[in-house]
Amino acid sequence: MYLICAVIGGSVFVIQFLLTLIGIGGEAFDFESELPDDLDLPDDADLSATAHGSTWLFGVLSFKTVVAAFAFFGIAGLAAEAAGVGSAAAMIVAIIFGLAAMYTVHWVMLFIYRLGVDGTTKIADAVGLSAKVYVPIPGENLGQGKIQMKLNDQIVEYAAMTAESEKLSTGTPVRVIRVIDDSTLEVARLSA
Repeated sequence: MYLICAVIGGSVFVIQFLLTLIGIGGEAFDFESELPDDLDLPDDADLSATAHGSTWLFGVLSFKTVVAAFAFFGIAGLAAEAAGVGSAAAMIVAIIFGLAAMYTVHWVMLFIYRLGVDGTTKIADAVGLSAKVYVPIPGENLGQGKIQMKLNDQIVEYAAMTAESEKLSTGTPVRVIRVIDDSTLEVARLSA
């Protein structure tokens, strides 16, 4: 039994890994992607274990994690039997290693997925944040200057205007009030 699990699980695991390296297979082997098309779920539905109150194990199950569990179940079982620890102990060792492999692959896949998250800064996210004047901004919306700010863990510069009566000089702390267009913000002086 251990040999069959190790050979089949290990072979599929290696094939999956190689296909993923060349960009084939992605999410095609996950159970969540196999849902029927006519299933009515809201667009923001969360299929994780926390969404439906199930056990932690349900949130970890996917084709990749089950394959890893079978492979490491078989390898650990074979190793335990070769060490001569007895059938019951070999089964316990195999189950522990299988579950550990399943959970490890789950967390690695979550980590890899998070690497692909879009880090694009959007000008609308700047509203309400503080910034510093980089290039002086003429008062009464008579012209543009520039501000510099931290947005989504990046230092960015945007053109800025102000409705205040006085010019905002370099280094003045300001708060973004609104987006004027796709590259310009309106700012106001931060009160001390």
